[in-house]
Formats: sequence, C-alpha cells, structure tokens
Amino acid sequence: MGIRGRLRELLGYEAEAVIVHFASGPVERVRAMYEEIRGLEPEREHLVVSLYEPLGFGTPIVLHAPTLVELRMQLGPRRIGLAPFLLGDDPLCWLVFQAAPRKMLAFNERGERHHLQVRTAIASLLFFRGVALDRIWLRPWWWPGARERTRASVHSVTLSGRGLGGRPRVAILSPYFPWPLGHGGAVRIYSLLREAAKDFDVWFYCFAEPGSAENAGPVLELVHEAVLFEMPRYRDPRWASLLPPEVREYESAAVRARLTADREKWGLLQVEYTYLGQYAGDVLVEHDVTFDLYQQMGARWSAWRWRRFERAAVGRFRRVMAMAEKDAALLGDARVRVLPNGVDLARFRAVPERAGKRVLFVGSFRHFPNVSAFRFLWEKVWPLVKGAEPEAELTVIAGPRPELYAAIPEGLDFHGFVAEVVPFYEAANLVVVPTLVSAGTNLKVLEAMAMRRAVVATGCGCDGLGLQHGESVWVAEGAAALAEGIVTLLRDGARREAMARRAEAIAIEHFGWEAIGREQKRIWEELL
Repeated sequence: MGIRGRLRELLGYEAEAVIVHFASGPVERVRAMYEEIRGLEPEREHLVVSLYEPLGFGTPIVLHAPTLVELRMQLGPRRIGLAPFLLGDDPLCWLVFQAAPRKMLAFNERGERHHLQVRTAIASLLFFRGVALDRIWLRPWWWPGARERTRASVHSVTLSGRGLGGRPRVAILSPYFPWPLGHGGAVRIYSLLREAAKDFDVWFYCFAEPGSAENAGPVLELVHEAVLFEMPRYRDPRWASLLPPEVREYESAAVRARLTADREKWGLLQVEYTYLGQYAGDVLVEHDVTFDLYQQMGARWSAWRWRRFERAAVGRFRRVMAMAEKDAALLGDARVRVLPNGVDLARFRAVPERAGKRVLFVGSFRHFPNVSAFRFLWEKVWPLVKGAEPEAELTVIAGPRPELYAAIPEGLDFHGFVAEVVPFYEAANLVVVPTLVSAGTNLKVLEAMAMRRAVVATGCGCDGLGLQHGESVWVAEGAAALAEGIVTLLRDGARREAMARRAEAIAIEHFGWEAIGREQKRIWEELL
C-alpha cells in the first residue's frame, strides 16, 4: 500500500473510490449522464447527489446534500473518485467545485464530457464557456506542431438536367443542395429556382452533402446543369481568422476555377448567402445581415469580422437582395433591393383546426438562432405554459441531424428532418416563434399564416412581414409574456381564428412565390 493509501486508512476513508453524480440539471439529462458513466465503470459504487425529489430511474443511493458539510457527513468514509455533473447555473455545480476540485467530469448540453483540470486550464475554460469539445483542440494554420487540417472542396460531380430552351442564361451558386426542403433557406432557393425555370436556362453550382446526387431529380427538372462540389471540412478554430470562419470554410480554388471556366455559358451569376460573397458574381442574396445577428448576441469579435467582410462583399456586386427593409437599411447601399421571403400558396393551404391544444415549433437547428430559440422555449417558456394549461402539447421540428447542435430533451414530440411539414401545421392549433436573435424574415411564420394558424412570436421573430400585434400576430418579449400569449390563444379559439384569418389574407396578397419570382425576373433582366 502506498503512502496515500496508508494515509486514507489512518483517516478512516475507504481505499476504493466511489463515483458521485451531481444532478445539476434536468432529470432526463442526469439519467443519460448516469447511465453513460455506469456503463463505463460498472464495478464501482455509484451515488447521486440531488437537491430535489428522488429522481425515479433506479439509482441505488440518492444523497440530499445542499452543503459540503452535509455531503461529507452522508458520504462517511467513502472518498470521491469521480464527480460527473452537468454544466449550468444549478447550485450543485458550486458544490462539485468544493467537494471534488480534482475529480470533476463536466457534461455540456451536447452530451460531451471533459475533465476540468488545472493542467488543461485553457481547454477546461473553453469547455466551461460552452465551446464544442471537437473545437477546443483545434489549432490555427500558424500553430507549431501537429494539428488537424482543413480540407477544401476539390471534387465535384456534374449532373445533366433539362435541355436548353433558347432563354436567357443565368447561374446560381449555393452553399448547399436545396433538396429535400429541410430548412427555410432551401425552401427559398428551390421555390425561386422553380419560378426562374419558367423564363431562364439555369446552371446550378453548390456544395453538397454525400447522397445529394441520388436525390437530385426535383432540382434537375428545373436546371440545365447542376455541379455538386463536396462539402469542405473546416478544422481551424473559429476565433483564429481575420475573415469570418464560414468564409474561410467555403474557400475553394476548384470552385473558382469551374466558375471561371463556365462563365461564357451564362450571362449572370447569383450568389446565395453572404459567406459565399468571396466569389465574383453579379447578384448577392443576403439571407440575413450576419453582422447584425452577432451584434444582437453581443459577440463583438464575430460582429466586427462580419461587418468588415459583409460591407466589402456588398460593394463587389452589381445588385444585392435583402429579405426586409430593415436589412436593406443596415447594409446602407444603393445597390440593395428587397426581395422578401415567400410561401408556396398551392402547398400551404388553409384547413380547419382540429380540437386540441397543440403548439408547434419549426426551426432547423443548423441555424444557431433556432437552437437558442428552442432552448428558451423549452427551459423558460414551456414550464409556465404547462403550469397554466397542463393539457398543452408541444411538437418540435428541428431539421436534419439536430443532435449535432443541441441536446434533445425527453417529454415532447420531437422530430428531426421531416419530408413534409404540412401535416404538422394541420395538426397544430398554434405556432410559436420565440426567436431571440434574428435577421431577415422567417419562412415558418409565412407558412403558418398561409395555413391559417395563429402565431405567437417575439418582435424579431415576425419582423418585416407587416403584422400587427393583436390583429394578425401575438407579439411578446420575455418568457412570461410569451407564455401568457400562448395560454391566452389556446383558451380563446375565436380570437385565435380571427388573427389567423387576417394573417392568411396578408400571406395571400403579398407573399406568394410567383409574385416574388416575377420581381427576381425583373432584376435579372435589368442586369442582363
């Protein structure tokens, strides 16, 4: 027995260390943490510390220890060999730091775990601040020693679509393939591509996930040729570049060369999204003003980088399309035109509500404002709604692979990518858009309007659509006010339907894709 073992024996501590889990978060996440560590260390004794009621998932011993003294008394001779806990603002997090400062195994809301240790102080601090684990160990290109390498997009596949029709020729560059329609950006690009196909011969260039070529049929019906480049792999830390990291990620000499080689085939190139503004073109589509998003978040370094890049990119294009007048004003350039988001009025058609109290949240987790909106809804707003209306039900549609961007809680009707969202609107009684930061306009609000479903939203969630609080939308800020709006409309069916009908009329009059497509055609013809 070593010196440390003899010392423990003299002090009356058991030589074998136990694992003490600290229930510093929602029960379902505590259970996942507990089961993961129990599976890794099945031979050790596992205890759980909780400030609340028994957790109810078969833990052998639950200690109720709000202070370090009480914890020590309840542990008795046992010593802590590992202290798993969930990062957050729970009082138990501070108790972990006091009880086991060298044994802390922290779990973040993505389900990742990391030992918080002095010898890895920078990595531990980054993890504590919410940086994803796979990004903590990244090193910039100028860092000495071994590091993971960024892989630029090189390889591509060319797919043939419909024949040429002797129409004006245009090209579109996109950061993704717009099928299936898994998020709002894909809906916009595909819908306006469909409108453009009526009057133009189109070449389509994009970065694409594996398997996109096998499902390209709906897009190939609209374009003469589609060139799909492999998705890049970005492995530089996001803080380490003067350019915004998304711009660096999509840098590709192969894409530049292909666009240059094909330039004689078409007369105009439209570039979708600001971070592709590094490629020379004629029209830049600002799906949102990115520096405004980061300003709203208080991320000063990212906001500065984006403002610097974004204003320069706007100056390189002959026309810039913004989603709303607010965005156009932020860009402050005479070349900016407003080409709003729209809705497919043939696909999203109003149907009568079914009886119930079902609330719907739609938002791809790939877009970070949707992740923050969902967390705010689930953690702050929904408990207040359930307290007032226990029969209320929440359905969430989070787009492709949501587990990459946030922990998926239990206790709600949760969906990733769905091939058709219309049935979910039909089943809903109310749509909620609790966006905390936003730019442009939200397609999900337009879809709800066209489906004649009332919307409860924050101001930025429904901005730019000409809606009025209490008439065509319920606008509220803060968790309590949003919960009040949801409960009020769930209880008042007549008021809910009146608001929904006014919103439906606005969608039909102003936001059909056909009318927006005609405006896009006018802008293109003006440049051609």
